[in-house]
Formats: sequence, structure tokens, C-alpha cells
Amino acid sequence: MPRFSVIVPAYQVQAYLHACLDSVLEQSYPDLELIVVDDRSPDASGAIIDEYAARDARVRPVHLSENRGLGRARNAGMECATGDYLIFLDGDDTLTPHALESIADRIKETDEPDVLVYDYARTYWTGEAVRNKAAAQLSEEGPAPFRLTDRPGLLDVLMVAWNKAYRREFVEAERLTFPPGYYEDTPWTFPALMSAQSIATLDRVCVHYRQRRAGNILSTTSRKHFDVFEQYDRVFAYLAERPELACWRPVLFQRMVDHLATVYGRRDRLPRGTRAAFLRRARAHYLRHRTPGTPVPRRSRLRHTLIRLGSHRTYRTLRLAAALGRLARRLASGLGRAVRAAALRLHYRVQRCLPVRADRAVFAAYGGRGHGCNPGALEAAFRTYAPHIRTAWIARPEHQHTVPPATRRLRPDSAGYWTALARAKFLVDNADLDPRLVKRRGQVCVQTRHGTPLKRMGLDLLDRPAAARGTDFGAFLDGVDKWDYVLSANRHSTLTWERVCPGRYTTLEYGYPRNDVFQKATSADVSRLREQLGIPEGTVAILYAPTHRDHRRAQRLPLDPERLLSRLGPRYVLLVRAHPGHGAPPAEGERVIDVSGHPSVESLCLASDALVTDYSSIMFDYANLDRPIVVYAPDREAYEAARGTYFDLRSRPPGAYARSEDELIDIFTTGHWRGSRSAQLRAAFRERFCPYDDGRAAERVVRHVVLGEAAGLPSVTPLAERHPVPSASSARTGSPLVTLPKPAVPITVTDGR
Repeated sequence: MPRFSVIVPAYQVQAYLHACLDSVLEQSYPDLELIVVDDRSPDASGAIIDEYAARDARVRPVHLSENRGLGRARNAGMECATGDYLIFLDGDDTLTPHALESIADRIKETDEPDVLVYDYARTYWTGEAVRNKAAAQLSEEGPAPFRLTDRPGLLDVLMVAWNKAYRREFVEAERLTFPPGYYEDTPWTFPALMSAQSIATLDRVCVHYRQRRAGNILSTTSRKHFDVFEQYDRVFAYLAERPELACWRPVLFQRMVDHLATVYGRRDRLPRGTRAAFLRRARAHYLRHRTPGTPVPRRSRLRHTLIRLGSHRTYRTLRLAAALGRLARRLASGLGRAVRAAALRLHYRVQRCLPVRADRAVFAAYGGRGHGCNPGALEAAFRTYAPHIRTAWIARPEHQHTVPPATRRLRPDSAGYWTALARAKFLVDNADLDPRLVKRRGQVCVQTRHGTPLKRMGLDLLDRPAAARGTDFGAFLDGVDKWDYVLSANRHSTLTWERVCPGRYTTLEYGYPRNDVFQKATSADVSRLREQLGIPEGTVAILYAPTHRDHRRAQRLPLDPERLLSRLGPRYVLLVRAHPGHGAPPAEGERVIDVSGHPSVESLCLASDALVTDYSSIMFDYANLDRPIVVYAPDREAYEAARGTYFDLRSRPPGAYARSEDELIDIFTTGHWRGSRSAQLRAAFRERFCPYDDGRAAERVVRHVVLGEAAGLPSVTPLAERHPVPSASSARTGSPLVTLPKPAVPITVTDGR
């Protein structure tokens, strides 16, 4: 019994059938049977099928004695199927490479669901491939398998048979078959999804859906498009036989109305002189299947009105009125935006004619997010060491509450925002400055960056399209030209930034201001933070902070928190800091705490006892705490291929290195995570990447940039003399974490030149 029965109906597809069958037989997952049904095709499709059957024993040809249509051809294929799962593929479409392997893996992961829904992309004669617009509904985040009631958004995905794998026993138990006529997928797909006890999704393009210039059935002008009415009658009859599915009747009714309006609105489907008759039939179906009290979505009200009235002239009049209304709203909205934009541009030009204010400083982080990171630490240092400077922070409305009371709040693209950019002397940011900024003589731009670079950055992404994602490198370099100072935490960062962000700026190799708190915090601060986060007393808190995967569209966590904790035992708690691109956070439990939205990464580091990460720059900051770090990198080859790193982390890790989830579990259960070897690796890592983070980095920057005291800056405290706040585990048991003494080598502060 094969794992998959791939059923391909063939009718007048001789030009495309070779590519279709090759895409199945060349899959890396060979456990399949390919059932190809010749629907009495008048071209050479039947001969092509026989040729493939003679070459490959997995091909099972089926020749029908008469043309039955797509639905019944699929039924004939199902009668011969013996696989665990049924997969349908039209004769002019293709499977993508390794699609069946991915489908098989996902089926196994999700405990053999009744239906697995996967993604597709439309392919055009130009070679362009456009992914399904509703791909977000196929996210693999959250529990799986599930019922349709848990993920009703799946009904927004194209209702066809060929973007799903069906468990054959489920299909047989529900007696699912395809009816004759056009739109045969409708009475198959809706019942399959609604009655399935278990559904899973695969966020991967598995089918290339060919958009033929001619010959597509649904683009053919024919009265057969009237078949859509009988198909929906079949679906409602299916619901009537199953009272437990009655809750889907309102949803199905809305989908029917939208579908009928779509068929009616396409000029290439209904023959001349039949449109009025189609609309009358649509009105009758509307009245027959309407569910009283069903709310109509705002965007669908016009369509529902047209179908309910059933008048062709009314349809044309309302459609024209709606189009004119949309045009008027777009014009009004566009005019309003244009007037506001022009007024702000004029305001900015006027402000640039006024003198630069030497007592003003503007700060921002991550494009308008809240107060924090290196700019946040510098803003506080400005108020401490240069109190004559009035500070302002740029933050989007949802982040305004994070800005300290003593700091002025600015909203992006407001009049105050442009005034500050035009007249403040000091501009401090950790990301790209507003590209519309015109830097004036006398202004000082401080680029703080937001991490030591392990993954490739800047111009090193020129040959990494997955990571660059359409970056305008010319505009990027224009932004670099505005920088006066760039902060660096170590020599590796200095050499990297100056090469990948070439400019005339001065590098300040003073350490990262955001790490000052690690040397200044107290055990009382650690206890307070753990209490705020809900970390139970007496537990070991592991901070898990993975980075973004450029090679994955769905940013799912590479780690199963529940499995890890079940193996480690009740003494451990996991703080999960998902990257902003990871989508839905993990399900929280008593021992899994989602801290993805926490405003301060530094607070999370202080509250934890150990760090688990992959390629994130958080490891360089965390090393300043001299607490255990474990690298968990299960997809190193894929990450290196898509993004690339500046050195092999396996040769210079900050602690233990795990290549799989089982290895990670073993590292913690054996105590290797905090053993002597891990301490040795951490000591070498700190010496290389943490030479300046002694708690006074922000002070050195302010004294150099603002106060002009570059010659007399505070000396750097050697690593051996630093005493970062201990973890809660260290404070509780005395010294559970093995640490090694560091040589007391004095460090001289330089400007990186």
C-alpha cells in the first residue's frame, strides 16, 4: 500500500502532461502510485499516459470509454486508489520539488489528519509565480490538528481539491465523490473541510497552478457556468443530512452569494443574452438558501443586494454607483493625504531655515518602537551627564507609554517630528534614519547599531537576496553618509561595520550603552524582575531567544517548549522571546512564559539564569552577565546558505552547542550547560567580544560626543575586576555556575581608528 495516491485527470492537456507527470515521478518521496485518467481525450494524452506506464511501474493508466468530465474522471481514479492519502493534480499543473516529502513530514507531525491543506502559486507564461494571497491562513503556528471551527479562515483559501491531501479512509467513510458539471470542487471541498475531525496546514507552496492563456475551463464562455447552482444545492443538501453541521449554513450562504456574484461579474463566462437569466436563478437560490438573521459583512453588502434583487439593470446601476463612490473616496482621501504631506514638507523646509538648537537631542529605536536599546540608554545618559540638553523620543502611538516622563514624546510624520529633525543638534538612532531627512551643517548623527554582527549585514547582503529582500543599497549608502559616529562593542564589530557600511564616520569603540545595566543592577533588581514576570521562586529560568529565518516564510519556533520542559523537570521555566517575525506566540503555560512583547530585552536577561539562542546577537550582550549560554542551531546549513555568518559559531561558541532538540535536552539534563567546559568557552568569548562593556559605555559616549572630553574619558574596567549581578540561581545556592578567572589586562579606550 503506497503512502500517496496521486490522481491526475487528463483531457486535452498533451502540451503540459509531460511536465505534470514528471513533477510527480521525480519527487524525492517515492512511496506513491500515480493514477492517470484519460477522460477520452481527443489529443495524444492517452498515448502519453501509456508511455509513462511502460517506463514506471508506479503509473497506473485508466482509459475511460467516454468523456465524463473532470469530476467523474477523478472518481474513476479514486476507485483504483490504494494509498493512505489521496492527492489530486490537474493535468496542466505541477508539483513543486520535494512537495510530497514535505506533505508526508507534516502529516506525520500532525498525527495523520483527515485533511492537510497546503499552498499553491499561480504560474504564468512569463515565468512569473505569484503565491496565493490567502497564504497567511496556512500558518503552522498553534495546535494541530484542529477542526474547521478552530480555523474558519481556511474557507478563505481557494476552494479546490488539488491544494489538499485527504486520508482515503476518511473520504470513504464520508462517501465523498465529485459530481458532474462545472464547479465540481464546490460540493467536494466544503463537505470535506466541514466534516473532517482533524485538519492540519502546511505553509509551503506544493502546487504550481498554471494560468493558461487559452483553454482554461473557467475562462470558457458557456452555459455550463449555470452548473454552479446545482453544485451549491448539493452542498446544502449535504448539510441538511447532517444537523451537526448546521452552524456552517450562514457561512456557506455568504460564500455562495459571493461566488454567484463573481461568476456573474466575469464577462468571459456567461454567453451573450444569458446574464439576466443567470441573475434570476441567483435570486431564486438566494431566497431558497437564505438563513434569517445572518449578518452580512460590510464588504459583501452590495453583492448580497444585487443577488437578492435579481435585476440586471439594477445591478449595472448599483455597480456604476459603487464604482463612482469608491473613486470619490479615493480621490478625497488621496487629496487629503497630499495636502497634509505638502504642508509638512513646507513646514520642514521652513524649519530648516531656522538655527540648529545646540540644546536639543532626538532619539529613536527600531523605526518608532518604544524607549530602549542603545538609544534608550544614551537618552538617560544625556539627562544625567548633559542635563542642559533637552531630549525627545520618536515613537509610534502604541509605544508612547514607554517614554520616560522627563522626555518629550514625538509621533512620526507629525509637525513636531519634522521640527525636531530640522533643528535638533543631536540625532541618535539604532536603525535607518528617515530617508527624507536633510542633514544640516552643525547636526550630529550618532548611529548606535543594535548588536554585534554575527549574521551578514550591509553590503554583504548584495549576494543574499533572501536576506536583502529588495533593499535599495543606494539609498542605504545615502543614509550611511549622514552618520557622524557609529558605536561599536568590540574590534570585530568595528572592522565589520566599517567594511559593510563604508562612510566617513568615526567609530567609537566604547562598548554598548544598553549593556551598562548588567554591571549596575543589583540582586534586588533581579528578584523584582522575576516577580514581575511571574517566575516561580526556586526555579531555573531559561531565556529562549531565536532570531529571524530569512529562508522561511513562516517563522515558527525551532524548539518545542513543552517537550523541553517535560524532559527537564519541574525546576525549569522557559521564557520565550520570539522574534517579531515569528507570528503567533507560543501557548503559555505554568512553566512557559511568553515574553515576546516585553519592552526590555535587558530586563529579561537579568531575570534569567541561562540563555538559549541560535544566531541572535543577544548572545554577545548576555555574555557580559557571565551566565551560561547554550547555542541551539538545528538548521545551520540552511541559515548559512540564506544569510551567512562572519565566523563559524561551532568553532568559537559562548558555551555548549546543540544541533538538535535531543542534544539540547541532553546538555541540560547532564549539567553540561553550566559545566567547566562551558565556562571556559564563555570566558574566551567574553574576552573577545566584551572588552568595553564595564557599565560606563553610555557615559563615555556622552562625554565624547556632547561634552567634547574625548581625551580624558573614564578608563575601562578589566574583565577580571567586573562583578555583574549574579543570577537568581547563583544568589540562592552560592555558586552553582562554574566561572573562571579572567586575566586582568588593562584596556585603553580608542575611537576605533
